[in-house]
Amino acid sequence: MSSEEWRLYGFAPVPRDPEVLFKDHPTASGPNPKQDLFTADDFPLPDTALVREVRAFAQRELDEQTFNHSNRVFVYGSALARTHFPAWKYAETPGIVETYALSCLLHDIGTAEKFLATTYLSFEFKGAIVARDLILSLGGPEPAADGVADAIIRHQDIFVKGGNITVVGQILQLATILDNVGLRANLIHPKLIETTTTKFPRKGWSEHFAGVIEKELTLKPWCHTSTFEVPNWRAGVQSNFATDVRGNDVMRPFD
Repeated sequence: MSSEEWRLYGFAPVPRDPEVLFKDHPTASGPNPKQDLFTADDFPLPDTALVREVRAFAQRELDEQTFNHSNRVFVYGSALARTHFPAWKYAETPGIVETYALSCLLHDIGTAEKFLATTYLSFEFKGAIVARDLILSLGGPEPAADGVADAIIRHQDIFVKGGNITVVGQILQLATILDNVGLRANLIHPKLIETTTTKFPRKGWSEHFAGVIEKELTLKPWCHTSTFEVPNWRAGVQSNFATDVRGNDVMRPFD
């Protein structure tokens, strides 16, 4: 391992807690955060052989709603990084963009029909294993495979306050929670949401993903998703997470 690989693949450590990350932030704090006027077409997936093959795999294995969500997450995260974190040099570092794209395409692969009910592992952990193995089998660089796996494993660690996370992992967390519950949607331009949901339609994503949450909780009540729930959650108790997802008022007009 080297600091050069940190730079090239998005391993640089940043605060895990967004409240720390955004405290007194020059463009993201206050009542009127900066909203660069981007559209979905400003953020195409990298045109590399690895991304093309992984995209094809994800499209085969995921249902349409989850595949579209994965693409929206890439767009929203890219915009957040470009607008609010120029010091991360996201756009200027192709390895970071590719690693983030791979993370987006595969972050929910563990919810695919082939994997969700065929393992005792929580979907993030199974997904990370599938993603790492896939990238390496396609000849992808090991640091990228590791970065993707790390980001996928941690992408629902929403309640972890201390410590750090990788740049790629933080962007993935911010973008997934934005698409899923509308949190910090004011950090991107409304036009970006409009064009992204047109290009990658939600098709009832809020209800769909809430159903996935409830399915995993029912299958695996020990799963990592249960960290969103009351202590000692049991089947029959309404899911807090599913309720929050269904209550996504920001994205409701596009569902």
